[in-house]
Amino acid sequence: FPATAVPHGFNFWTPVTDAGSTSWIYEYHRGSDEQNRPALQAFAVSHLPSPWMGDRQTFQVMPTAAPGRIKPGRHARALTFKRANEIARPHYYSVRFDNEVRTEITPTDHAAVFRFTFPGEEAGLIFDNVSCQGRLTLDPDTGTVSGYSDVRSGLSTGAGRMFVYATFDRKVIESGRLWRGLSNRVTGFLRFLPEEGDEPTVVTMRIATSLISLAQAKRNLALEIAAADTFDTVRDRARALWEDILGRIEVEGASDEELTTLYSNLYRLYLYPNSGFENTGTAERPEYYYASPFSARLGADTPTASMAKLVPGKVYVNNGFWDTYRTCWPAYALLTPTRCGELIDGFVQHYRDGGWLSRWSSPGYANLMTGTSSDVAFADAYLKGVTNFDVQGAYAAALRNATVSSPNDSVGRRGLHESIFLHYTPTTVDESVSWTLEGCLNDFGIANLAKALGDQDNHGYFLDRARHYVYCFDQDTGFFLGRRSDHRFRLAPDDYDPRVWGHDYTETNGWNTAFSVPHDGQGLANLHGGPKELAAKLDEFFDTPEDADLPGSYGRTIHEMTEARDVRMGQYGHSNQPAHHIGYMYAYTGQPAKIAEKVREIMSRGYSGSEIGQGYCGDEDNGEMSAWWLFSALGFYPLQVGSPYYVIGSPLFRKAVVHLENGRDLVINAPNNSRDNIYVRALRVDGRPYDKCWLPHELLAGGAVLDFEMGPEPSDWATGPDARPPSLTDGPEVPLPLHDITDSRSGRSTWSGGEEPVPVFDGTGREATFDEPPIWIRYSLRDSRAAVRRYTLTSGSRPGDPKDWVLEGSNDGHRWTTVDERTGEEFRWRRQTRAFTVADPGEYAHYRLRITAASGERTLTIAEIELLA
Repeated sequence: FPATAVPHGFNFWTPVTDAGSTSWIYEYHRGSDEQNRPALQAFAVSHLPSPWMGDRQTFQVMPTAAPGRIKPGRHARALTFKRANEIARPHYYSVRFDNEVRTEITPTDHAAVFRFTFPGEEAGLIFDNVSCQGRLTLDPDTGTVSGYSDVRSGLSTGAGRMFVYATFDRKVIESGRLWRGLSNRVTGFLRFLPEEGDEPTVVTMRIATSLISLAQAKRNLALEIAAADTFDTVRDRARALWEDILGRIEVEGASDEELTTLYSNLYRLYLYPNSGFENTGTAERPEYYYASPFSARLGADTPTASMAKLVPGKVYVNNGFWDTYRTCWPAYALLTPTRCGELIDGFVQHYRDGGWLSRWSSPGYANLMTGTSSDVAFADAYLKGVTNFDVQGAYAAALRNATVSSPNDSVGRRGLHESIFLHYTPTTVDESVSWTLEGCLNDFGIANLAKALGDQDNHGYFLDRARHYVYCFDQDTGFFLGRRSDHRFRLAPDDYDPRVWGHDYTETNGWNTAFSVPHDGQGLANLHGGPKELAAKLDEFFDTPEDADLPGSYGRTIHEMTEARDVRMGQYGHSNQPAHHIGYMYAYTGQPAKIAEKVREIMSRGYSGSEIGQGYCGDEDNGEMSAWWLFSALGFYPLQVGSPYYVIGSPLFRKAVVHLENGRDLVINAPNNSRDNIYVRALRVDGRPYDKCWLPHELLAGGAVLDFEMGPEPSDWATGPDARPPSLTDGPEVPLPLHDITDSRSGRSTWSGGEEPVPVFDGTGREATFDEPPIWIRYSLRDSRAAVRRYTLTSGSRPGDPKDWVLEGSNDGHRWTTVDERTGEEFRWRRQTRAFTVADPGEYAHYRLRITAASGERTLTIAEIELLA
C-alpha cells in the first residue's frame, strides 16, 4: 500500500480503497466502477505491519464536495480517479479525483499535513474510523477535531487507544454527526467557508496522534509542525529524510524499470520497523516515553488518556523476525549501522520492559511464526560492528529464548521444555522441523555472540546445539522429517512425499526445507555424501515441478502454493522467506556459476514491472523481499546470517556505488555485465585477484572496489574447495553433536540421601528437591565409559539453585577425580538450562556432582542434569 511516512515513522498515512478493512486497505485493481475507474473511500492514519497481521489505531478523513445532506456511507462518499492523476512518493501523496477535488498528504513522525483543494463552493470533510470504535469531538468555534480510536485487528497484540488532534486553517461554517447509534460517537463532518470568487477553496489540516493521551497528541503536533510551517516546508523535510536513505545506493546501466525496483525496495526496507515512542518533554529537553504493549495495563482507558503503563525509553515495533532476519537486518547493518543499532535497542526494550523479545511485534507479543529469530539477527549485527545498543540485554534476551521454557506461547521457543533435552523439537509441536532448524540457526548466532562477549561456556554449548539439525535428517529419504518424542520419525520413508505442504514445515514443504542449514552448508553436504551430491540435490529441487496440489495439513491450496507454482522454477517458492537462501547454497558445492543462473532468473522474473500483478511475486513482509533483491543486485548475499560473511552472486548493474555511513564508498564494477553475461569469470578486490566465492563484511564495510569480469558461460572461477565460504563443519565428516549419556537404559542414578533413582536424569525436566547442601548426585554407566565434555543444570520452579559444586569422575566408584569445579554461579530465571564446559575431561564410568552450596534457600531444587559426551 502506498504509505507516506518518514523512515521508521510512528504513523503511516495512506489512501484507502476499502475503509471497512483492517487488512487489504488499498487495492486499486479491484472494485473499479463501470468505467474501470478505481475509487478511494478515505485517507487514513495506519499502523499496518502486514495485511495478514491486520491494521490498528486508525482514523479516517474523506473530502466531499457534494451539496446538501452529506452521505457518509463508504460507497456513497467514494471518489473515482485516474491512475495518471495519482502521485505516490515516500514523502508525499497526491490524487486528483474525477470531480477535480484534490488531496495531498505529507508526513512527520507523529503528525502530518493534509491539503484539500475543492473546485467549487462546497468544501467538506468526513471523519470516522474502520469499525466506529472510539469517540470524536468536533469544535467548530476553535476549528479542531479531537478524540480517540480503539480500532485493532485480532493480531494487534497489546495495542491500546490512539488519540487524535487536528486543526484547520479555514473557518468552519457547519458541523455535525453522521449515522446513528454508537457510530454517531466516532463519525462527523465539517463544512468550510468557500473561497471568494472563482478561486478554489483550499483547506489545510494539521493532524497528530498519540498512544499516550490527547494532550500528548497536541504536544506531538506542536513539536513537529511549527506555526510558521507550510505544507511545502514539511514536505521538504520529509523528502530530505528519504533522500538520505535512497541516496545511499547509486547505479549505472539500469533501465527505468530497474531504477523503480531499486528505490521502491529501499523505500520498503526503511518503512519498517516503526517507532513507538513519544517526546513528553520539549524539543530542547526531550523525554521519551511509550505506552507499553508488553506490561500489564493499569486500568481502563479514559477519553483523554491511556491507562497503559507509561515506560521511559525508545521502543520500536512492527517486525516479524522470522520474515526479516535473513536480509532486512543484514541490510540495516551494512547500509545504516548507527540506525541499525538504534532499531535493535528499540527491540531490546521489549525484553527490558516485558521480560521477553517479540517473535512478531504487532506491536506486542503476537503468537505466531517459528523461531526466535532476533537471536541471530542481533548477533549478526554485533559481529558486523554494530555496537550502539544494549548488547548485554540482547544477549540476555537471546539466552532466555534459548534456555527457558516460556509459560506463554506468544514468546520464546515452543516445545523447548522437551527439545532442549531431546535436541530436536518433537511432533507434539506444530511445524516441528521448522522449529528445530530455526532453533539451530538461532543457536549458531548465539554461539558466535557468546564468543565475541567472552562467554566460552555458552560459545561451545550453542555451537554444538547449532548441529542438532542432524537429528531431523532422515538418511533414507534425504530430507528433514518430523520426529516424535520417542525418537521415531513421524512418517516411514515409503509414506513421505517432500512436495506435501504443512505438517512439520512452516508455510512450505519438505523440498523448500531441505536446505535450511545455511550456517553449516558443508555439514549439510556431508549428510548427502559430499558437495557434488548436495549440488545434485539442489538441481533436483529446481527441476521438480510445483503443482500446488498437495496442501497437506493446510487442507486447501494456500497462496504460497500457487505463488510457488507460478514462479516456475521447480519447487522453489521465492514468494515466501524459507526459500530465499536456497539458490546461494550452491556456494558450498563448488559450483558458484549456478548461483548466478538462479539469482538472475529470480531477479528478472520475480520482480519484473510495476503494473498489476507485477513488482513482487509474493509476501513483501517488512522489507524482506526488497532487501533480498538489493543484496542480489549488488552481487553478494548474507547467506550465513549470524556471521560476518557474504556469498558472491552475480551483480546486476554495470556499476553500483554504496555510500557507506563512514564516508567511504563500496564500488561494484561489472562493465561488461548484460542479460547474457551473468557469470563471474574473475574478480579483483582493490586491484588484487580474488578467487573465493565469499567476502568478509569487514572488507565491504571499510570501503572497497570490486571489479568483476563477467561472461556468457560458466568458468572455473572460485570452484576449488578452498573457495567455499566458512561453515560450522570444516571437514568431510558428518556432524556429530554431543549427546546426553544419562539414560535409564545406559546406567542408573543415586544420591547421597538414598539408592533410589533421582528424576533429574530422565530428560523430562521433572524437578527434584533435596536436603540442604552439601549433597551429591551420582550417575553410573552400566557397561561403558564416556568422556563428558560439557554438562547442563536446569534450575527448578522455585529458588534454591546450585551455587557451588564439583563434578567428579571415577572408574571404580571409590576413587574420584575432579573434572570441573564452580563457585558463585547464579541462575537468572526459573527453569533455566545453563551449560558448563568440563575443564579436565577424561573417560569415566561414574560421574558425581557434589553440590556444596545453594543460593538463598535451605533446600536445593534441580529440574534436570545432562552429561554431554
